[in-house]
Amino acid sequence: MSKAIIKFSETLHTKEVEVDPKSNTIILGDRKLPVEQSSLEAPISGTVYGALLNYSGELKALGSSLTKEPYKQPPKAPVLYIKPVNTITGFKSLIPFPEETSHLQVGASLGIVIGKNATRVTAEKALDHVLGYTIVNDVSIPHENFYRPAIKQKARDNFCPVGPWIIERDAIADPNKLTISVFVNDELKQKNTTANLIRPVSRLISEISEFMTLYEGDVLLVGVPENPPLVEKGDRVRIEIDGIGYLENTVQ
Repeated sequence: MSKAIIKFSETLHTKEVEVDPKSNTIILGDRKLPVEQSSLEAPISGTVYGALLNYSGELKALGSSLTKEPYKQPPKAPVLYIKPVNTITGFKSLIPFPEETSHLQVGASLGIVIGKNATRVTAEKALDHVLGYTIVNDVSIPHENFYRPAIKQKARDNFCPVGPWIIERDAIADPNKLTISVFVNDELKQKNTTANLIRPVSRLISEISEFMTLYEGDVLLVGVPENPPLVEKGDRVRIEIDGIGYLENTVQ
């Protein structure tokens, strides 16, 4: 059992409860409530920041393209973008399928939820500023250009499902050793691990907080692994992360 922060749709208030991440079950006294039988909202409230090119496999997949114009070399600092508030949605909500595209891209990511403001923190102290962890699907329309903001491709309504809850920080022994799996219609389509991060969790927080403050409630996405699965209208997407549970949504 682990402590988690959850937001029920009926009250729109966050509540600390016990959960069982293995079965995605909420523990309410003597009652066990499967998350599928609950009506949940995204459990976050702050700004969501994503980190690009933070998996070693991503850089390998891009190959020599990173040495061409305009940058001529792999990034030496975190490459960030924002998922605005209109993109945020919760467990079991529908992901809209734009008419002008043939596929959507599933962006399975560990979400770091900031618990207290972080400004110029060291990597050694970075986890002291973490409230907990959640699962995020950074949905986007497939695109190839990393050199300009992909707002039209990444900032559509409901393009950022989050949940089902925020697992307390201390329930995760090492956020840099978590397996992330993506299932589409119950078929495994992607499997990776945060052990492949170029900038592990503490280093990522430290490097970002060096030039900007991460505020309490903000969420930092560690990145999306290479070869993200593509989905079509009607597909059911489930992202599982060790020790946290799973996030499920349908493309509609």
